[in-house]
Formats: sequence, C-alpha cells, structure tokens
Amino acid sequence: MVTQQRRPRVVIPTEPIGSIPRPQYLVDAHRAWSAGELPEEDFARACDQALDDTLRRFEQTGSPVVTDGEQAKSSFLTYPLEGAGFLAEGGPAIPFDDGHTRQLPVLAEGPFRFQKYADAYLRKAMARTGAAVKQAVIAPSALSLLYPQDELAAYPRQQFFADLVAEGVRDIRRCLDAGADSVQLDFTEARLSIKLDPSKELLRDFIRLNNCVIEQFAPEDRARIGVHVCPGGDQDSTHSLDVDYLDLLPELFALRAGRFYLQLASEPDRGRVLDIVRRVSYSNQRIFVGVTDPISSSVETPEEVCERVLEAADYLPVERLGTCDDCGFSPFADDESTSRDTAFAKIHARVEGTRLAASKLGA
Repeated sequence: MVTQQRRPRVVIPTEPIGSIPRPQYLVDAHRAWSAGELPEEDFARACDQALDDTLRRFEQTGSPVVTDGEQAKSSFLTYPLEGAGFLAEGGPAIPFDDGHTRQLPVLAEGPFRFQKYADAYLRKAMARTGAAVKQAVIAPSALSLLYPQDELAAYPRQQFFADLVAEGVRDIRRCLDAGADSVQLDFTEARLSIKLDPSKELLRDFIRLNNCVIEQFAPEDRARIGVHVCPGGDQDSTHSLDVDYLDLLPELFALRAGRFYLQLASEPDRGRVLDIVRRVSYSNQRIFVGVTDPISSSVETPEEVCERVLEAADYLPVERLGTCDDCGFSPFADDESTSRDTAFAKIHARVEGTRLAASKLGA
C-alpha cells in the first residue's frame, strides 16, 4: 500500500497597515486637545477607550496581527514631535489631487529630538490584547523634509541628519525590544519624491538615508522591519497616484528591509506591477500585496481578495507572499472620509480572502 504524502499547509501572512478611522468622540477630542481646550487626562481617556474598541474589533475580524489603529496620534507623520519647541509653522506643503494640502512644520533650531517614541503606543496595545501587534513608525526620509532650505547656522544640516538617524534607530529598536511582531516604516513620500524630482536623485537620497537606519540592525531584526509605500491616501484622495510604479520599484528594493508592503488593490494593471516586483525584488524580501483599497467606499468580498492573492501567486513564490491593505484608513486624526464599520469590513474581507487563497494554493 502506497501512503499518500500530505502536502504542507500553506500559510500566507496578512497584516494591517496602520491607522483606523477614529470614533467621532475621539475626532472631537483630538480637535479640542490640539486647541488647548481639553485637559490631557481627558484626551488620554478618550484615546484609551478608542484603543480598547479598536483591538476588540480587530479580534472580531480574526486578524492574526493587529495595530493600535494610531488612535492617539494626531498624524502618522509628526507623532514623534508633538509639543516640540524647536519647530515653527511654514514647512513644505503636500498637495493632494482633490486640491487640499497638508502643511508640515519646519525646523527652527536644534537639536532635533523625538518627544515621543512609538513603543509608547505599542506597549498600550500589547497590554490589551493577546494577538501579535505590529507598530508603524515614520521613515527618517519624511522627517528630513522638516529641515529648512536655508542652512541653520547654529545647527548644520549634517548634524541634523546624524541626529535624525540616531532617533530613527532608537524608535525602531525600542519597538523591537518591547516585543513588536514587526515594525513598519511609513515611506509614503517615495512615490511623491519622483513627482517632485523626476531625476530620482531625491528618491535615492531618501533610500540612502533610510538605509542608514535599517543597516544598523542585525539580519534577524531586519527580517522584522518592513517598508510601506503608497500614493498617499488622505480624505479619499492621493498625492502621487499619477507616478508610474515602474519609476519607483527598481529603486525601492535597494532598501535593506525584509518586508515590503505595496499598495496594489487600486492599481489599474496589477499584473504589470507584479511582474516588475518579480524581476527586481530579492529572494530574502517578503512582499505584502495590497488587496483592499481604503479610498474606495466599496467593500471587497473575500472572493475578490482571494482572486487578487491568487493573481499575485502567479508572479511570486507563495513563501514570499503576504497581504495587506493598500494604506492606512485614516493617517490624520481629522480624516473622516471612511467609517470604522467600512474599515473593519474590509479588514475582515482581507483576512478571510487570504485564508481562502491559502487553502486553494495548498489544495
């Protein structure tokens, strides 16, 4: 009698990107606290209440990996600098396709230091759930935009970059040491940089700067460090969807990270993008493909997600494949364009669709 050999079970990891829309009471609390009209303890209480609800709803989706939903962050970009006295108004503006902009602050003096590290958010979430928790941190390249065009005489640009790298390393290391399942660098300015500088020298500068941080970690830690890129979703608009992925991807994989979270669900020609990824990525890099589009109000079905995963598996070995959302659902605290119900419905579809695809691939 010949014993039939059992095929190994296929497991495809699936992870959220970061932010979840805040409940209305927290949106209001963010506004009041930012205006100095709400005491710190009342704001913290609203954040904790929203965090508890976020983690509960994450668990209801069956998600094996969760985040804090960035409930307490005013912005995914400037969370380390809230309350910093060395910033001023009038930094660079990020224009979005619908006409609105996001204005960044500008560095007025040195030294540059984080006022808060991301492990503070991570530890709060880990204390409230038994699920694996990932933590998003801002890429140093984004914060490099805060240095003014004119050199600060008392704080040279090179010293700023040295301090920026040191703080970026510290932010990631604290998260890894605290037990983060993974740490994700939000590098949403990657595609935008090509729009600002078609020569791609700015993009290459960004990659070199981010590698100055990533390369300070051992290989086993770099396997837990990922990079997220997208065309910058905010208020149902983007800042660089018109930039061709072909211009970005061959440069992107020079980053020494072990994971890459790629916006893909909203791409009109996913097969073209996947073929580029297949050709230019490295065998030690796991590719998390976006299978849900936070900007679209339509909720994907698990079957639609499954088809997107199977499509990606035509180009990438399943052992290198993962799934994610295209972007965070609410990267700025005042973004009310997507409801919490819609966000968690999409996450549930991602989780179930990924499981369905894994089952088909292992059959």
